[in-house]
Amino acid sequence: MAQTVNVNFKLDADVKKSMEQVCSELGLSLSAAFTIFAKKVGRERRIPFEVSVDPFYSESNMAYLRRGIAALNAGKGTAHELIEVEDE
Repeated sequence: MAQTVNVNFKLDADVKKSMEQVCSELGLSLSAAFTIFAKKVGRERRIPFEVSVDPFYSESNMAYLRRGIAALNAGKGTAHELIEVEDE
């Protein structure tokens, strides 16, 4: 049998609780779930699910926003008032 090691990391308490709940329903411990994840990553040489960022924070959008702010600060843009919409 392979030698085991301890791995320590921090996890948000709510995330841990949610994961423990799901693992329990699946009949797994947290350790078993993380072992499955680690083996899959090692075998496939990739994260076994899509990891992406909100497109709002993409470099092209951030550059667009910086240009707009610069135009407004230079007096070349138009500022619009936001209209508050009441909930129906």
